[in-house]
Amino acid sequence: MTAPLKVAVVGVGIGKSHLEAYAKLPREFEVVAVCDLDFEKATTVAAQFGIKRAVPRIEDLFKDGFVDNALVDNALDIVDLCTPPFTHRALIAQALAAGVHVICEKPLVGSLADADAIARAAAVAKGQLFPIFQYRFGNGLARLRHLQAKGFAHTAYLTTIETSWRREAKYYAVPWRGKWATELGGCCLTHALHAHDILCHVNGRIKTVFAQLATRVNDIEVEDCAAISVKMENGSVATLAVTLGAVDEISRLRFMFSDLTVESAGTNPYRPGNDPWIFKGRTAEVDAAVTAALADFVPSREAFEGQLEHIHATIVDGAPPPVSLDDARQSLELITAIYHSGATGEAVTLPIPPDHPRYGSWVPESETFARAAFGG
Repeated sequence: MTAPLKVAVVGVGIGKSHLEAYAKLPREFEVVAVCDLDFEKATTVAAQFGIKRAVPRIEDLFKDGFVDNALVDNALDIVDLCTPPFTHRALIAQALAAGVHVICEKPLVGSLADADAIARAAAVAKGQLFPIFQYRFGNGLARLRHLQAKGFAHTAYLTTIETSWRREAKYYAVPWRGKWATELGGCCLTHALHAHDILCHVNGRIKTVFAQLATRVNDIEVEDCAAISVKMENGSVATLAVTLGAVDEISRLRFMFSDLTVESAGTNPYRPGNDPWIFKGRTAEVDAAVTAALADFVPSREAFEGQLEHIHATIVDGAPPPVSLDDARQSLELITAIYHSGATGEAVTLPIPPDHPRYGSWVPESETFARAAFGG
């Protein structure tokens, strides 16, 4: 058996959820360091998880483990980036240049131009780059994918995805949140991106997007409510509804196909891919066939644990990456289309070419423009 891969987690906000997942995978990973600009917070979290090393800057991770830019004694295998969105591109480039594998929270980067540049850098790097989309790793969603592989759910009609969460002023007291320059977007980017990724995971690529965006719940620069209409390349249609003003938080996904309807039924708004899911065939015969087809389904680890386990298999055994850079790019293309449509009132056709006005950045040119566009 191979030794656990050595990991450093950068950013101990959402990074704590990653640390909890690593703690459940001791054969696969060993977290050897945490890093956060708030060094006191880093040391507190390190002590909480029994991690020996805490540092304030990513550069400090490489000081003891590298000589002349060569890794010494396998001091570090993976850098896991859990930092604010505006930092991702520079930190990814820095970690790839150091020769380690990189795991990065969403959004991977802040534009399609950045996504293409990072993909080129990753193609020639020693380490691999792994975007995080942990919602894909739930046994309810996996059952749907299992059925698709067996020929069910082959003709899609309609998908509805609802992300109804609650975020109040306390949440936005964190200085980088709610600002275009640092968070890079609002509820569509920061909160609903994972659920919207599942749309493409199940139904393939998007053809057109029309978005209505509004800032209604909080006094912030970015949107906190959205209603989005989507046409897929497979001919089906979808609606994406998002708010940060819900009393009861819920994430609900519903897929209508020619032969069955599939719906997430769990109560955890942050794990909609997990069981239970409801599968209802068009006829009793379809129901029976679905039950038979699911008989050989084998549940696996879910959420962060599930994705990290697959990442380990990619690095150690050469398995396909669980989420590709193209998957991450698709999510950023949807975001680009949403913000362009929200600002212009026009439908956007995908793919978005390099000469599109928001290929280089979906961030509006000014806060005034953003508030006018999003009804603030």
